[in-house]
Amino acid sequence: MSDKDQSPAIAITSCARKEALAQTLAVEVEARRDDLIDLTRDLIQIPTLNPPGDCYRDICDYLAKRLRNSGFTVELIRAHGTPGDCEQYPRWNVVARREGGAAGECVHFNSHIDVVDVGRGWTMDPFGGELKDGKIYGRGACDMKGGLAASIVAAEAFLAICPEFNGAIEISGTADEESGGFGGVAYLAQQGYFAPARVQHVIIPEPLNKDRICLGHRGVWWAEIETFGEIAHGSMPFLGDCAVRHMGAVVQEMEDSLFPALAQKRTDMPVVPEGAKQSTLNINSMHGGQAELPEGFTGLPSPVVPDSCRMVIDRRFLIEEDIDAVQEEVMQVLRSVEAKRDSFRYELTELHRVLPTMTQKTAPVVETVAKAIAQTLGKDAEYVVSPGTYDQKHIDRIGKLHNCIAYGPGILDLAHKPDEYVGVEDMIDSVNVMGRSLIDLLVQPEA
Repeated sequence: MSDKDQSPAIAITSCARKEALAQTLAVEVEARRDDLIDLTRDLIQIPTLNPPGDCYRDICDYLAKRLRNSGFTVELIRAHGTPGDCEQYPRWNVVARREGGAAGECVHFNSHIDVVDVGRGWTMDPFGGELKDGKIYGRGACDMKGGLAASIVAAEAFLAICPEFNGAIEISGTADEESGGFGGVAYLAQQGYFAPARVQHVIIPEPLNKDRICLGHRGVWWAEIETFGEIAHGSMPFLGDCAVRHMGAVVQEMEDSLFPALAQKRTDMPVVPEGAKQSTLNINSMHGGQAELPEGFTGLPSPVVPDSCRMVIDRRFLIEEDIDAVQEEVMQVLRSVEAKRDSFRYELTELHRVLPTMTQKTAPVVETVAKAIAQTLGKDAEYVVSPGTYDQKHIDRIGKLHNCIAYGPGILDLAHKPDEYVGVEDMIDSVNVMGRSLIDLLVQPEA
């Protein structure tokens, strides 16, 4: 029976009890501050770089030991046969479940364990997990090992004060979110781990800022364009056909027609930051001619006209757009270039597609977390949509579970940047929001 179905007196008693539990939770969370810091630092110090997929088993073993000690039943699951999975870099995932003392719904916290390349420009050790001025630095600190640590401590603090709760709590650490999630959440969803009969609420602690609820994300279409030419001696380029020049014409046509058109497309989705409220296209990479010379080679490249040039594009589109129209816009660019250039030949290959998704504000997990944000931070939650995709896409499309959001500590703009960090106070606040949400969803009023 929900609070809405109860008499006013019982409803007031229920609210008072849950608020008392929330106050006890806050004390419990504060007592675990040092543990939260240490856990976050430990996770950062495991260099789970993707690609190629380093140390996945190491971090899963670490999490498994921690969660078993907290009374969870733990599974280690390898995503055999998924992209990137091999004996050198197996795609490991960990799923932990703690049953309550009575029947009820399941709340699942899902975090990805992989981090992107370090890149240049760091002043901190990328895998040092250094604590300085209330911030923990390192690759993956905000995206999203701080969120993973916060969800674990939130669950443990909740269990300390509500050991006989109703329902179940699950915590997962999953692979490959940064490269599509096919060896992680997508695989688990295919195996039924996110079926609505098993899990009813999902919170993904991505770093969207502690006062925001992320309802979903824009769509993505990745494709590779290859232009073809004819190899010849570099001193006589007129005897060949330069594929790089052909690709240059493609880029120029994009500059002249496609980019201005995309800038005019706007969405009603609450996408952040502001620039992502329009359709975007990124030239992700371009390779033409000879391969890069091996490191340490001191000779010169040979003089040849390149007969191939490849470009990968990353098109982000809005919920108001149709995927077929997105593809047609790129095809129109290629047809336009073809009409203007002799001997222009190309090939277009789709690499990846994800449709936009957005959970309704009236969904139970949204309303619960919004209430917890207001109670913890003293302000209304902001509803946003992510500019890029994350693993909600697989929970929604494959798992058919639509009661899913992203909520976690960390500043979105720091993701994938040098000197990435997560603030300790932000994590403490997020732990309280997550813990309050567990109280609201899994604690039943006493008669």
